[in-house]
Amino acid sequence: MRLNYITSKISKKKIILAIIILLFALGNTFFAVKYFLQIKETAKLQKEIKTQQINGKVINFLNLFIQKVLKTDKPVSFEDRLQLENAVRNINDPEILSKWERFTGGTNETEIQQGVKDLLEVLVKKISN
Repeated sequence: MRLNYITSKISKKKIILAIIILLFALGNTFFAVKYFLQIKETAKLQKEIKTQQINGKVINFLNLFIQKVLKTDKPVSFEDRLQLENAVRNINDPEILSKWERFTGGTNETEIQQGVKDLLEVLVKKISN
């Protein structure tokens, strides 16, 4: 009897309206969660793209370094040095730039060889991360 009294007070329109509002609230919650998950996924993908772009620049520099420095018997020309310098600066990585400057600043054969080893090591490390 009491149930009849409550249901008679609340009209069917109010019940339907409450159900619709509840469905809208659940729908909004669902889409809000999906939206934030999508933002997180987009940020992750952007980070991966940036990493791949940096890896591409590192690989290009490494290839240029091998061709212009390691595979030649003659001194590196000014144009080649400029091309290498621009390529290493284009990577925009302080650690790689530091190793490059250490290599180019070497004054004797031992320092230069160590500079090459250190530079190659950091380049490979950057690509593999």
